[in-house]
Amino acid sequence: MTLGTLTWVRALDHPDLLAPSTRAAIEAWVAVDPAVADAVLVTEIDPDLADTAALTAAYELPPSASANCVLVAGRRGGEERVAAAVVRATTRADVNACVKRLLDVRKASFLPMDRAVEESGMEYGGITPLGLPARYRVLVDARVAVDDADAGPAVIIGSGLRRSKIALPGALLARAPGIEVVDGLALA
Repeated sequence: MTLGTLTWVRALDHPDLLAPSTRAAIEAWVAVDPAVADAVLVTEIDPDLADTAALTAAYELPPSASANCVLVAGRRGGEERVAAAVVRATTRADVNACVKRLLDVRKASFLPMDRAVEESGMEYGGITPLGLPARYRVLVDARVAVDDADAGPAVIIGSGLRRSKIALPGALLARAPGIEVVDGLALA
């Protein structure tokens, strides 16, 4: 796959570029759908360039190729509800309306960085929808699942580590185990 100036290789051939929970999630997915092994790719990057703006500029990537994953929580009846919201980098998650409604909470807010890192087992700047704790809902904006005019079918997500990124077709991400595709999750 050619995307930007990066060299992409099969993710499972380079487990050192994946957080342990991300690797385990991909392996479990491949056990159910062997074609996933060839479709989920990884590349090594400079960890100082893991944030979307720096990544796209340094590696000549269209901004719409990247999808950001943010962790959000709210409470209802003393029960905490946590979700990951995945949206294209050219949009932002509608936390105050859509995510709040889906979690059925009065107030939703981003998880603090230290808690997000600890609970996910992933590095900040590399958090990905693949391999999150089972109790998290994983919400993916419907626009991530369709080809983008600039990026084509590919979506770049975290690997769980700041020093690498995963690329896969957005339509495939939408079919990953545990993913809920949501219309209107993102605001332009």
